[in-house]
Amino acid sequence: MPADRLKVDVEGRSLEVSNLDKVLYPKAGFTKGEVIDYYTRIAPVLLPHLQDRALTRIRFPNGVDGGSFFEKNAPAATPAWVRTENLPAPGSSKGRETIDYVVADDLPTLVWLANLAALELHTPQWKIGEHPDMMVVDLDPGAPAALKQCCQVALLMRDRLAEDGIDSYPKTSGKKGMQLCCPIAGTQDADLVSDYAKRIAQELEKAHPKLIVSKMAKNLRPGKVFIDWSQNNAAKTTVAPYSLRAQDVPSVSTPLTWDEVEAGAAGKRPSTKPYTAPEVLKRVEKQGDLLAPLLDGGPELPGR
Repeated sequence: MPADRLKVDVEGRSLEVSNLDKVLYPKAGFTKGEVIDYYTRIAPVLLPHLQDRALTRIRFPNGVDGGSFFEKNAPAATPAWVRTENLPAPGSSKGRETIDYVVADDLPTLVWLANLAALELHTPQWKIGEHPDMMVVDLDPGAPAALKQCCQVALLMRDRLAEDGIDSYPKTSGKKGMQLCCPIAGTQDADLVSDYAKRIAQELEKAHPKLIVSKMAKNLRPGKVFIDWSQNNAAKTTVAPYSLRAQDVPSVSTPLTWDEVEAGAAGKRPSTKPYTAPEVLKRVEKQGDLLAPLLDGGPELPGR
């Protein structure tokens, strides 16, 4: 076996990992081995959020400064023990009718994906064969608006959703914005969920027109926070909690407390900075999974 390849046993599965010293985050010196180590250590809180969900990966074989590609289909030479699910592929850019999605239900699959430099992990709001059990609202700031303004909008959104009995849980995107994740009943289709999110976004835009925009047009966004309600479209995915992101540093989509969001809205650090993989591991050791309530289900969304 070449010197840069190593056979490892992960929970009874035999894997081959390679090029562990390869730097995937050049400006931070963060290596592929450190990526695998991060995903191995974060797995206890990450895997429950991936379970039974069709996984889209963004791979960076030459690091975050090199080229990348989206991957939905299981790649060639996928181990037989990796769970795959053949699902319809509406709007496939490659004209496929179905896709063999990877489902990351266990640690060996997560390590295998990390070894493929699948840095970013994205999931839909539904589990396989079911209606959405989560509503996600993406908060995307248009410069000069930033994460501070996202936190302000998150608080407004939290309070409005609470009026309808909907709990919301914040996380950073790992880039410039953030998301609110809301557990719901899993009995309503994606169109209804998306329509509800759109209605709330429009309400908040009307109440706070200098801060919020609900339309997707780029020319409307400068200085405002776009509430992207369309994330609930059945064909869309959202970056998973605890997923790495392709930034200069190994930033992570990080669950936050509402106290941190309030501090962020007031412009206080560190709530308005990206959290890195080592920092997130320390946070989880101290706080556990702040998004664990997403796994317990929630209420139906109200109609008009």
